[in-house]
Amino acid sequence: MKLFKYLLLLCAFILLSCNNNSLLVTGLKGVNESIKKEYAPDKRVAIYDIDLDYYDDKIVASGETDSKIGYQKLLDSLKSLDIDFINKIRILPDTVIGNDKFAIANNSVINIRSEPKHSAELGTQGLLGMPLKVLDKNGDFYRIQTPDKYISWVDKGGIHRMNKGEFDEWNTRKKVIFTKNFGYVYADKNENSEIISDITLGGILKFTGMDNNFFEVEYPDKRTGFIKREEAEYYESWLMNLVASQENIEKTAKSMIGFPYLWGGTSSKGMDCSGFTKMVYLMNGFVIPRDASQQINAGKIIDTNLNFSDLQKGDLLFFGTKATEENKQRVVHVGIWLGNEKMEFIHASGNVHVNSMNDSLPNFDEMNKNRYLGSRRYLGVKDKNIIDLKAKLKL
Repeated sequence: MKLFKYLLLLCAFILLSCNNNSLLVTGLKGVNESIKKEYAPDKRVAIYDIDLDYYDDKIVASGETDSKIGYQKLLDSLKSLDIDFINKIRILPDTVIGNDKFAIANNSVINIRSEPKHSAELGTQGLLGMPLKVLDKNGDFYRIQTPDKYISWVDKGGIHRMNKGEFDEWNTRKKVIFTKNFGYVYADKNENSEIISDITLGGILKFTGMDNNFFEVEYPDKRTGFIKREEAEYYESWLMNLVASQENIEKTAKSMIGFPYLWGGTSSKGMDCSGFTKMVYLMNGFVIPRDASQQINAGKIIDTNLNFSDLQKGDLLFFGTKATEENKQRVVHVGIWLGNEKMEFIHASGNVHVNSMNDSLPNFDEMNKNRYLGSRRYLGVKDKNIIDLKAKLKL
Protein backbone atom coordinates (compact mmCIF):
# COMPACT_ATOMS: atom_id res chain seq x y z
CA MET A 1 0.00 0.00 0.00
CA LYS A 2 3.00 2.33 -0.15
CA LEU A 3 2.04 3.42 -3.67
CA PHE A 4 -1.53 4.04 -2.52
CA LYS A 5 -0.38 6.29 0.34
CA TYR A 6 2.02 8.15 -1.95
CA LEU A 7 -0.71 8.81 -4.50
CA LEU A 8 -3.08 9.95 -1.77
CA LEU A 9 -0.50 12.46 -0.54
CA LEU A 10 0.03 13.59 -4.12
CA CYS A 11 -3.69 14.22 -4.53
CA ALA A 12 -3.74 16.22 -1.29
CA PHE A 13 -0.78 18.31 -2.49
CA ILE A 14 -2.51 19.02 -5.82
CA LEU A 15 -5.75 19.90 -4.09
CA LEU A 16 -4.10 22.27 -1.64
CA SER A 17 -1.58 23.92 -3.96
CA CYS A 18 -3.10 24.57 -7.34
CA ASN A 19 -6.55 22.98 -7.44
CA ASN A 20 -5.73 21.68 -10.93
CA ASN A 21 -8.73 19.43 -11.74
CA SER A 22 -6.95 17.49 -14.45
CA LEU A 23 -4.01 16.64 -12.20
CA LEU A 24 -6.35 15.85 -9.31
CA VAL A 25 -8.33 13.34 -11.38
CA THR A 26 -5.09 11.78 -12.62
CA GLY A 27 -3.88 11.38 -9.05
CA LEU A 28 -7.19 9.93 -7.90
CA LYS A 29 -7.16 7.46 -10.76
CA GLY A 30 -3.75 6.33 -9.54
CA VAL A 31 -5.21 5.78 -6.07
CA ASN A 32 -8.13 3.90 -7.61
CA GLU A 33 -5.79 1.69 -9.63
CA SER A 34 -3.68 0.85 -6.59
CA ILE A 35 -6.83 -0.23 -4.72
CA LYS A 36 -7.81 -2.41 -7.67
CA LYS A 37 -4.38 -4.08 -7.74
CA GLU A 38 -4.64 -4.89 -4.04
CA TYR A 39 -8.23 -6.10 -3.79
CA ALA A 40 -9.00 -7.34 -7.32
CA PRO A 41 -5.70 -8.20 -9.05
CA ASP A 42 -7.33 -11.03 -11.07
CA LYS A 43 -10.54 -10.01 -12.82
CA ARG A 44 -11.49 -13.67 -13.22
CA VAL A 45 -12.15 -13.99 -9.49
CA ALA A 46 -12.91 -10.43 -8.32
CA ILE A 47 -14.75 -7.40 -9.72
CA TYR A 48 -13.45 -3.86 -9.43
CA ASP A 49 -14.52 -1.84 -12.45
CA ILE A 50 -14.69 1.69 -11.05
CA ASP A 51 -14.03 4.90 -12.97
CA LEU A 52 -13.34 8.38 -11.63
CA ASP A 53 -14.14 11.40 -13.82
CA TYR A 54 -14.71 15.14 -13.42
CA TYR A 55 -18.03 16.75 -14.41
CA ASP A 56 -19.56 20.08 -13.41
CA ASP A 57 -16.93 20.80 -10.77
CA LYS A 58 -17.46 17.42 -9.11
CA ILE A 59 -15.72 14.09 -9.07
CA VAL A 60 -18.04 11.30 -10.29
CA ALA A 61 -17.28 7.76 -9.11
CA SER A 62 -19.12 5.15 -11.16
CA GLY A 63 -18.93 1.43 -11.93
CA GLU A 64 -19.25 -1.79 -9.95
CA THR A 65 -17.34 -3.99 -7.54
CA ASP A 66 -17.88 -7.03 -5.36
CA SER A 67 -15.14 -5.92 -2.95
CA LYS A 68 -16.68 -4.08 -0.03
CA ILE A 69 -13.23 -3.49 1.44
CA GLY A 70 -11.88 -1.98 -1.79
CA TYR A 71 -14.99 0.15 -2.13
CA GLN A 72 -14.63 1.47 1.42
CA LYS A 73 -10.94 2.23 0.84
CA LEU A 74 -11.88 4.39 -2.15
CA LEU A 75 -14.59 6.22 -0.22
CA ASP A 76 -12.23 6.84 2.69
CA SER A 77 -9.64 8.24 0.29
CA LEU A 78 -12.11 10.65 -1.28
CA LYS A 79 -13.48 11.74 2.09
CA SER A 80 -10.00 12.25 3.56
CA LEU A 81 -9.27 14.77 0.82
CA ASP A 82 -12.54 16.58 1.53
CA ILE A 83 -13.53 16.20 -2.12
CA ASP A 84 -17.09 16.84 -3.29
CA PHE A 85 -18.02 13.72 -5.24
CA ILE A 86 -21.04 11.89 -6.63
CA ASN A 87 -21.21 8.18 -5.79
CA LYS A 88 -22.66 6.01 -8.58
CA ILE A 89 -20.85 2.78 -7.63
CA ARG A 90 -22.77 -0.50 -7.47
CA ILE A 91 -21.77 -2.97 -4.74
CA LEU A 92 -22.55 -6.43 -6.12
CA PRO A 93 -24.83 -8.18 -5.46
CA ASP A 94 -27.43 -5.40 -5.21
CA THR A 95 -31.17 -4.86 -5.69
CA VAL A 96 -30.97 -5.85 -9.36
CA ILE A 97 -31.13 -9.51 -8.35
CA GLY A 98 -33.32 -9.10 -5.26
CA ASN A 99 -33.18 -11.65 -2.43
CA ASP A 100 -32.26 -14.66 -4.58
CA LYS A 101 -28.50 -14.16 -4.27
CA PHE A 102 -27.64 -17.84 -4.67
CA ALA A 103 -28.21 -20.56 -7.24
CA ILE A 104 -27.61 -24.22 -7.98
CA ALA A 105 -26.62 -25.57 -11.40
CA ASN A 106 -29.76 -27.21 -12.77
CA ASN A 107 -28.46 -28.91 -15.96
CA SER A 108 -25.95 -31.73 -16.33
CA VAL A 109 -23.41 -29.13 -17.47
CA ILE A 110 -23.88 -25.37 -17.49
CA ASN A 111 -21.90 -23.17 -19.89
CA ILE A 112 -20.45 -20.10 -18.19
CA ARG A 113 -19.44 -17.38 -20.65
CA SER A 114 -17.21 -14.32 -20.63
CA GLU A 115 -20.08 -11.99 -21.54
CA PRO A 116 -23.88 -12.11 -21.12
CA LYS A 117 -24.63 -13.60 -24.54
CA HIS A 118 -24.65 -17.06 -26.10
CA SER A 119 -22.05 -16.13 -28.69
CA ALA A 120 -19.48 -15.13 -26.07
CA GLU A 121 -16.38 -17.19 -25.31
CA LEU A 122 -16.87 -20.20 -23.05
CA GLY A 123 -14.94 -19.36 -19.90
CA THR A 124 -15.73 -22.41 -17.78
CA GLN A 125 -18.47 -24.89 -16.95
CA GLY A 126 -20.39 -26.00 -13.89
CA LEU A 127 -21.75 -29.43 -13.01
CA LEU A 128 -25.28 -30.34 -11.94
CA GLY A 129 -25.75 -29.44 -8.28
CA MET A 130 -22.87 -26.96 -8.11
CA PRO A 131 -23.55 -24.15 -5.58
CA LEU A 132 -23.19 -20.64 -6.97
CA LYS A 133 -23.27 -17.03 -5.82
CA VAL A 134 -25.37 -14.69 -7.98
CA LEU A 135 -23.86 -11.22 -8.38
CA ASP A 136 -25.66 -9.46 -11.23
CA LYS A 137 -28.19 -9.74 -14.04
CA ASN A 138 -28.17 -8.68 -17.69
CA GLY A 139 -31.16 -9.74 -19.77
CA ASP A 140 -31.49 -13.51 -19.58
CA PHE A 141 -27.99 -13.94 -18.15
CA TYR A 142 -26.75 -13.92 -14.57
CA ARG A 143 -23.23 -13.12 -13.43
CA ILE A 144 -22.32 -15.91 -11.04
CA GLN A 145 -19.34 -17.04 -8.98
CA THR A 146 -18.38 -20.72 -8.79
CA PRO A 147 -16.79 -22.48 -5.75
CA ASP A 148 -13.32 -21.84 -7.23
CA LYS A 149 -14.29 -18.12 -7.20
CA TYR A 150 -14.44 -17.85 -11.02
CA ILE A 151 -16.83 -15.06 -12.07
CA SER A 152 -18.68 -15.02 -15.38
CA TRP A 153 -22.11 -15.25 -17.03
CA VAL A 154 -24.63 -18.10 -17.35
CA ASP A 155 -28.02 -18.12 -19.05
CA LYS A 156 -31.07 -18.38 -16.79
CA GLY A 157 -32.00 -21.83 -18.09
CA GLY A 158 -28.89 -23.38 -16.58
CA ILE A 159 -29.49 -22.47 -12.95
CA HIS A 160 -32.16 -22.43 -10.27
CA ARG A 161 -31.98 -19.32 -8.10
CA MET A 162 -32.54 -19.42 -4.35
CA ASN A 163 -32.66 -17.18 -1.32
CA LYS A 164 -30.31 -17.76 1.62
CA GLY A 165 -32.69 -20.08 3.46
CA GLU A 166 -33.38 -22.26 0.42
CA PHE A 167 -29.67 -22.36 -0.42
CA ASP A 168 -28.70 -23.43 3.10
CA GLU A 169 -31.43 -26.10 3.08
CA TRP A 170 -30.11 -27.51 -0.21
CA ASN A 171 -26.52 -27.57 1.04
CA THR A 172 -27.38 -29.40 4.26
CA ARG A 173 -29.55 -32.12 2.72
CA LYS A 174 -28.26 -35.60 1.93
CA LYS A 175 -26.88 -35.85 -1.61
CA VAL A 176 -26.01 -38.40 -4.28
CA ILE A 177 -22.99 -37.98 -6.59
CA PHE A 178 -22.81 -39.51 -10.06
CA THR A 179 -19.53 -41.43 -10.41
CA LYS A 180 -19.66 -42.70 -14.01
CA ASN A 181 -18.54 -40.64 -16.98
CA PHE A 182 -22.01 -40.39 -18.56
CA GLY A 183 -25.54 -41.48 -17.75
CA TYR A 184 -29.19 -40.53 -17.29
CA VAL A 185 -31.76 -39.63 -14.68
CA TYR A 186 -34.93 -41.61 -15.35
CA ALA A 187 -38.58 -40.75 -14.71
CA ASP A 188 -39.20 -44.13 -13.09
CA LYS A 189 -37.29 -47.04 -11.55
CA ASN A 190 -36.68 -48.42 -14.98
CA GLU A 191 -33.91 -47.58 -17.44
CA ASN A 192 -36.42 -47.92 -20.28
CA SER A 193 -38.59 -45.16 -18.80
CA GLU A 194 -38.61 -41.54 -19.94
CA ILE A 195 -35.36 -39.64 -19.43
CA ILE A 196 -35.53 -36.59 -17.18
CA SER A 197 -32.03 -35.45 -18.22
CA ASP A 198 -28.53 -36.65 -18.83
CA ILE A 199 -25.97 -36.49 -16.02
CA THR A 200 -22.18 -36.50 -16.09
CA LEU A 201 -19.25 -37.35 -13.84
CA GLY A 202 -19.41 -35.33 -10.60
CA GLY A 203 -23.04 -34.29 -10.92
CA ILE A 204 -24.83 -34.00 -7.56
CA LEU A 205 -28.54 -34.23 -6.70
CA LYS A 206 -30.58 -34.32 -3.50
CA PHE A 207 -31.27 -37.80 -2.13
CA THR A 208 -34.92 -38.56 -1.40
CA GLY A 209 -35.10 -42.36 -1.32
CA MET A 210 -33.85 -45.65 -2.76
CA ASP A 211 -34.56 -49.29 -3.50
CA ASN A 212 -32.30 -52.16 -4.52
CA ASN A 213 -31.53 -50.75 -7.97
CA PHE A 214 -32.15 -46.99 -7.94
CA PHE A 215 -31.59 -43.81 -5.95
CA GLU A 216 -34.55 -41.45 -5.96
CA VAL A 217 -33.27 -37.89 -6.40
CA GLU A 218 -34.47 -34.32 -6.58
CA TYR A 219 -33.20 -31.46 -8.76
CA PRO A 220 -32.75 -27.89 -7.49
CA ASP A 221 -36.00 -26.94 -9.29
CA LYS A 222 -37.87 -29.79 -7.53
CA ARG A 223 -38.02 -32.20 -10.49
CA THR A 224 -37.61 -35.77 -9.34
CA GLY A 225 -36.08 -38.82 -10.96
CA PHE A 226 -34.10 -42.01 -10.50
CA ILE A 227 -30.40 -42.88 -10.91
CA LYS A 228 -29.01 -46.41 -11.09
CA ARG A 229 -27.38 -47.25 -7.77
CA GLU A 230 -24.41 -48.78 -9.55
CA GLU A 231 -23.68 -45.40 -11.15
CA ALA A 232 -23.79 -43.21 -8.03
CA GLU A 233 -22.95 -43.02 -4.33
CA TYR A 234 -24.00 -41.09 -1.27
CA TYR A 235 -21.96 -37.92 -1.53
CA GLU A 236 -20.74 -37.85 2.08
CA SER A 237 -19.63 -41.49 2.17
CA TRP A 238 -18.01 -41.13 -1.27
CA LEU A 239 -16.07 -38.11 -0.09
CA MET A 240 -15.04 -39.53 3.28
CA ASN A 241 -13.86 -42.78 1.67
CA LEU A 242 -11.70 -40.99 -0.89
CA VAL A 243 -7.98 -41.54 -0.62
CA ALA A 244 -6.21 -38.72 -2.42
CA SER A 245 -3.15 -40.76 -3.34
CA GLN A 246 -0.79 -40.58 -6.30
CA GLU A 247 -2.24 -43.86 -7.60
CA ASN A 248 -5.83 -42.57 -7.44
CA ILE A 249 -4.88 -39.35 -9.24
CA GLU A 250 -3.43 -41.50 -12.03
CA LYS A 251 -6.46 -43.81 -12.07
CA THR A 252 -8.88 -40.89 -12.33
CA ALA A 253 -6.83 -39.16 -15.00
CA LYS A 254 -6.56 -42.29 -17.15
CA SER A 255 -10.31 -42.89 -16.87
CA MET A 256 -10.72 -39.71 -18.94
CA ILE A 257 -8.44 -40.76 -21.81
CA GLY A 258 -10.10 -39.91 -25.08
CA PHE A 259 -12.33 -37.16 -23.69
CA PRO A 260 -12.48 -34.40 -26.32
CA TYR A 261 -10.74 -31.08 -25.94
CA LEU A 262 -13.10 -28.12 -25.49
CA TRP A 263 -11.89 -24.59 -24.80
CA GLY A 264 -13.49 -23.59 -21.49
CA GLY A 265 -14.70 -27.15 -20.80
CA THR A 266 -14.52 -28.67 -17.32
CA SER A 267 -16.73 -31.73 -17.76
CA SER A 268 -16.76 -35.18 -19.32
CA LYS A 269 -18.55 -33.61 -22.32
CA GLY A 270 -15.31 -31.81 -23.14
CA MET A 271 -12.43 -30.19 -21.28
CA ASP A 272 -9.48 -27.92 -21.85
CA CYS A 273 -6.09 -28.57 -20.28
CA SER A 274 -6.81 -26.91 -16.93
CA GLY A 275 -10.39 -28.17 -16.99
CA PHE A 276 -8.94 -31.69 -17.14
CA THR A 277 -6.60 -31.18 -14.18
CA LYS A 278 -9.45 -29.52 -12.31
CA MET A 279 -11.80 -32.48 -12.91
CA VAL A 280 -9.15 -35.02 -11.89
CA TYR A 281 -8.59 -33.26 -8.58
CA LEU A 282 -12.32 -32.64 -8.04
CA MET A 283 -12.99 -36.38 -8.29
CA ASN A 284 -10.30 -36.84 -5.64
CA GLY A 285 -11.92 -34.35 -3.27
CA PHE A 286 -10.28 -31.01 -4.11
CA VAL A 287 -11.49 -27.79 -5.72
CA ILE A 288 -8.48 -26.17 -7.38
CA PRO A 289 -8.15 -22.89 -9.34
CA ARG A 290 -9.74 -22.79 -12.77
CA ASP A 291 -7.06 -21.74 -15.27
CA ALA A 292 -3.49 -22.94 -15.78
CA SER A 293 -2.20 -19.43 -15.09
CA GLN A 294 -3.98 -19.60 -11.71
CA GLN A 295 -3.09 -23.21 -10.94
CA ILE A 296 0.63 -22.40 -11.20
CA ASN A 297 0.23 -20.05 -8.22
CA ALA A 298 -1.10 -22.78 -5.92
CA GLY A 299 0.65 -25.68 -4.21
CA LYS A 300 4.36 -26.21 -3.62
CA ILE A 301 7.03 -25.24 -6.16
CA ILE A 302 9.11 -28.22 -7.28
CA ASP A 303 11.58 -29.18 -10.02
CA THR A 304 13.33 -25.81 -10.06
CA ASN A 305 16.10 -27.35 -12.20
CA LEU A 306 13.51 -28.24 -14.88
CA ASN A 307 14.94 -31.74 -15.33
CA PHE A 308 11.90 -33.73 -14.03
CA SER A 309 14.02 -35.45 -11.36
CA ASP A 310 12.05 -34.07 -8.38
CA LEU A 311 8.60 -34.87 -9.74
CA GLN A 312 6.13 -37.26 -8.17
CA LYS A 313 3.02 -38.78 -9.68
CA GLY A 314 0.13 -36.31 -9.49
CA ASP A 315 2.27 -33.15 -9.75
CA LEU A 316 1.09 -30.51 -12.20
CA LEU A 317 3.44 -29.55 -15.05
CA PHE A 318 3.13 -26.10 -16.62
CA PHE A 319 4.10 -24.99 -20.10
CA GLY A 320 4.33 -21.72 -21.96
CA THR A 321 6.73 -18.87 -22.60
CA LYS A 322 9.53 -18.06 -20.17
CA ALA A 323 9.88 -14.56 -18.79
CA THR A 324 12.26 -12.11 -20.46
CA GLU A 325 13.41 -8.61 -19.56
CA GLU A 326 10.56 -7.24 -21.67
CA ASN A 327 7.76 -9.73 -20.96
CA LYS A 328 6.34 -11.69 -18.05
CA GLN A 329 6.14 -15.49 -18.00
CA ARG A 330 3.07 -16.73 -19.91
CA VAL A 331 1.42 -20.02 -18.88
CA VAL A 332 -0.66 -21.62 -21.63
CA HIS A 333 -0.84 -25.34 -20.83
CA VAL A 334 -0.88 -27.81 -17.93
CA GLY A 335 -0.68 -31.57 -17.48
CA ILE A 336 -0.32 -34.21 -14.74
CA TRP A 337 2.91 -36.12 -14.17
CA LEU A 338 2.57 -39.92 -14.16
CA GLY A 339 6.20 -40.69 -13.54
CA ASN A 340 7.60 -44.19 -14.17
CA GLU A 341 10.65 -45.01 -16.30
CA LYS A 342 8.85 -43.66 -19.37
CA MET A 343 8.70 -40.09 -17.93
CA GLU A 344 5.04 -39.84 -18.88
CA PHE A 345 2.45 -37.16 -18.29
CA ILE A 346 -1.23 -36.94 -19.19
CA HIS A 347 -2.94 -33.85 -20.54
CA ALA A 348 -5.84 -32.54 -22.63
CA SER A 349 -4.62 -31.42 -26.05
CA GLY A 350 -6.89 -32.39 -28.91
CA ASN A 351 -8.15 -34.99 -26.47
CA VAL A 352 -6.96 -36.46 -23.18
CA HIS A 353 -3.91 -38.63 -23.82
CA VAL A 354 -0.50 -39.63 -22.49
CA ASN A 355 2.82 -38.24 -23.74
CA SER A 356 6.42 -38.63 -22.62
CA MET A 357 9.38 -36.39 -21.88
CA ASN A 358 11.72 -39.19 -22.99
CA ASP A 359 12.93 -38.41 -26.51
CA SER A 360 13.58 -42.10 -27.25
CA LEU A 361 9.90 -43.04 -27.02
CA PRO A 362 7.28 -42.77 -29.80
CA ASN A 363 4.96 -40.59 -27.67
CA PHE A 364 7.71 -38.04 -26.94
CA ASP A 365 6.29 -34.49 -26.79
CA GLU A 366 9.10 -32.28 -28.05
CA MET A 367 7.02 -29.11 -28.19
CA ASN A 368 5.94 -29.25 -24.55
CA LYS A 369 9.38 -30.31 -23.33
CA ASN A 370 10.83 -27.21 -25.00
CA ARG A 371 8.30 -24.91 -23.33
CA TYR A 372 8.31 -26.51 -19.86
CA LEU A 373 8.15 -23.86 -17.12
CA GLY A 374 8.10 -25.90 -13.92
CA SER A 375 5.78 -27.86 -11.67
CA ARG A 376 3.65 -27.62 -8.55
CA ARG A 377 2.71 -30.25 -5.98
CA TYR A 378 -0.85 -30.26 -4.67
CA LEU A 379 -1.09 -33.57 -2.82
CA GLY A 380 -0.30 -33.20 0.87
CA VAL A 381 0.05 -29.42 0.59
CA LYS A 382 -2.12 -26.96 2.51
CA ASP A 383 -2.91 -23.91 0.41
CA LYS A 384 -5.78 -21.42 0.57
CA ASN A 385 -6.24 -21.88 -3.19
CA ILE A 386 -6.71 -25.65 -2.84
CA ILE A 387 -10.05 -26.43 -1.18
CA ASP A 388 -10.11 -29.81 0.58
CA LEU A 389 -13.78 -30.83 0.36
CA LYS A 390 -13.31 -33.57 2.96
CA ALA A 391 -11.97 -31.09 5.52
CA LYS A 392 -14.78 -28.68 4.66
CA LEU A 393 -17.36 -31.43 5.26
CA LYS A 394 -16.03 -31.95 8.79
CA LEU A 395 -16.52 -28.30 9.76
